Amino acid sequence: MAEKKLLTPMMEQYLNIKREHKDCLLFFRLGDFYELFYDDAKVASSLLEIALTSRQKVPMCGVPYHAADAYIAKLLKNGFKVAICEQVEDPKKTKGIVRREVVKILTPGTALEIDWEEKKENAYLVSFIISDGKWGLAYLDLASGRLKVIEETNSDLKSLKDEFFKLSPREAVFPQSNQTDAEGIINEIEG
Repeated sequence: MAEKKLLTPMMEQYLNIKREHKDCLLFFRLGDFYELFYDDAKVASSLLEIALTSRQKVPMCGVPYHAADAYIAKLLKNGFKVAICEQVEDPKKTKGIVRREVVKILTPGTALEIDWEEKKENAYLVSFIISDGKWGLAYLDLASGRLKVIEETNSDLKSLKDEFFKLSPREAVFPQSNQTDAEGIINEIEG
């Protein structure tokens, strides 16, 4: 990314927070804007069709905080996780760098407050495991509170694929030990 000696205190703060949230696009609050930097900025500017600029050779883009929900919804619809990093102290009452913290992480299956601009339908978060000739599937719709768990002792995975396809989940999570099987099933369904 950048050499340590060239970084401003704010960019050091950003990089420290980003290290803890590598798998998210980090919306970093700077005044009235959320800024994204480095690769996050490149991804977001392309997908959101906003200007990519740079400062001291650091790619960056931003969106006004009051319009952020629409931009975040578009990223979530495209499968990204978004970390929201807010200023947690008043900049007028502090000397030096304003303290910032990630206050929430949004994923396609857990973002309740985002206006999805779709008809109201279930937004399932699904998890499944395959082990010893059987499989288990759990699905949750946070908006309605609906949770269901299914277990099959059938070694044929067709019924698992059928359930998964029928649910059309917004997000799927699974144990890393099950990653190869899970990705194979998801690829077949999306195929």
